[in-house]
Amino acid sequence: MFYLCQPIFVPKPVENSKKYILAVESSCDDTSAAVLCHTKVLSNVVATQEIHKQYGGVVPELASRAHQQNIVPVVHQALAKANIDKKQLSAIAFTRGPGLMGSLLVGTSFAKSLALGLNIPLIEVNHMEAHILAHFIEDESQTAPTFPFLAMTISGGHTQIVKVSDYFEMEVMGETLDDAVGEAFDKSAKLMGLPYPGGPLIDKYAKLGNPKAYTFPKPKVDGLNFSFSGLKTSILYFLQRENQKNPDFISQNMNDICASVQFTILEILMEKLQMAVEQTGIKQIAIGGGVAANSGIRGRLKDAEENLGWQTFIPKFEYCTDNAAMIGIVGLLKFYRGDFTDQSVAAKARYAIGS
Repeated sequence: MFYLCQPIFVPKPVENSKKYILAVESSCDDTSAAVLCHTKVLSNVVATQEIHKQYGGVVPELASRAHQQNIVPVVHQALAKANIDKKQLSAIAFTRGPGLMGSLLVGTSFAKSLALGLNIPLIEVNHMEAHILAHFIEDESQTAPTFPFLAMTISGGHTQIVKVSDYFEMEVMGETLDDAVGEAFDKSAKLMGLPYPGGPLIDKYAKLGNPKAYTFPKPKVDGLNFSFSGLKTSILYFLQRENQKNPDFISQNMNDICASVQFTILEILMEKLQMAVEQTGIKQIAIGGGVAANSGIRGRLKDAEENLGWQTFIPKFEYCTDNAAMIGIVGLLKFYRGDFTDQSVAAKARYAIGS
């Protein structure tokens, strides 16, 4: 068992004084609920919405309807797996934003209602801060970074490099100017005729291909910001050009195309991350978000440990994708600070780190 880097900030609860936090996550298309006792996850239930596959991407209206159907049974299952009654809860944490407004409204409304009914504190959580602070979930197989460290959040909706000086002292150093990296993966996969979500499939096929078989241009963006829209366009034109020569080009070269696309995207991420290390002198790197599950980025970070002297931190797979356990750890941290919100709180589709 490990303790948080600053135990004074989050004191270990005294015996017979267990605090249970129920966390709710509904920012996009996964409905999730978790129960934490201090920094330990007792349950972390996720209901994935399969309906979006037939549309090749998340449909906001369908997502919010599915959340309405899923949230009660998901919370019930989380409490049952944690083997506690809702009357034992000390507080309820929920994702206020950022995300899809309709989806956020479902989780926000549910959390507010349950907290009011149980007469317990309500805690709002920034989804992006949660991806970063997921590293502080208690897990014997992993260690947490110490402050300060650099966090790279990479998901379907976000791409950011953040300097983390304390649990709630974060500075966004760079972010995407257009598409997020996860979107770049999924849309590139769609161009190749792969089903949604295509990012994991690109990762799968890339393992069998030559990453330097084809060359794609990397966008020139100043500072630590990212851009992926131009890369997507270049991939589109490349595939159209090759298909005109050979209609079976994609199916015959799927592994090499995926490997080359993934190599280019990872080069963009690693180059910006290396710039951030050079600017700050910080060599502790933590990643979070759904794309953190990509085997390629994990391999590149491990290589950086050996070649560049970095110390890297990668969450377990279940804490990379959207989940309520990461909301719960932020809720726990805020609980011990007495940082609660009231019933006037509203969901925020755009919710910047530190705001």
